[in-house]
Amino acid sequence: MNKKYIIIGAIILVILAVLILIFPGKKEKEPSIENNQSNQANNEQSSKPEDINNNSQASPEEGNASAVKNMSHIIVIKTNMGEIRFSTFDADAPKTVENFITLANKGFYDNLIFHRVIDGFMIQGGDPTGTGRGGPGYSFKDELNPETDSYKQGYVKGTVAMANAGPNTNGSQFFIMVADQALSHDYTIFGKVLSGQDVADAIARTKTDANDKPILSVTMQKVSVFNVPEVQ
Repeated sequence: MNKKYIIIGAIILVILAVLILIFPGKKEKEPSIENNQSNQANNEQSSKPEDINNNSQASPEEGNASAVKNMSHIIVIKTNMGEIRFSTFDADAPKTVENFITLANKGFYDNLIFHRVIDGFMIQGGDPTGTGRGGPGYSFKDELNPETDSYKQGYVKGTVAMANAGPNTNGSQFFIMVADQALSHDYTIFGKVLSGQDVADAIARTKTDANDKPILSVTMQKVSVFNVPEVQ
């Protein structure tokens, strides 16, 4: 009797073992090789330099520099002999341009004269006293960067630059070249004549006294500033 139960029990154990082998318990599905490769490709793609660069933003300094580079100002000098227009070099001489624009917007240059003119050289103005010794009551540093295009071009006809009494003594006086001259780089260049060069040339030819001051005043009746996108 006991032997019979033992045999039956053994048979039952064998049957259970077979069933376990045929129907194993549920296991977590493993990713296929294809899925692994796809995941790896996605990870590699997300870390490509070009993607990182596309998602990055320029620093405030770079943004400001770009804005300045792509923006220039147009200065219109209305004189009693005609109109002179020049564009400013905002990127090459930002402080100088800012100073000129600030003074112009305040009306500082209105009704001042060109107090020194030399035919074949330049015309100079911006002195509130008309003597060549006046200014706005302050001075600021030169902007003489040999890497800028304006510096490399030099003092050619149509160049607009600051007059000074020595290094870092800029104020309000400026000059416009009426001929190419190989001057030393002592004067901050901040603009270039767009139109009215013939007016500047005519001013340079006016009759002057022994101090190169026009006998008949040449007056800057109005100096206006306009913001214009740079033409590419």
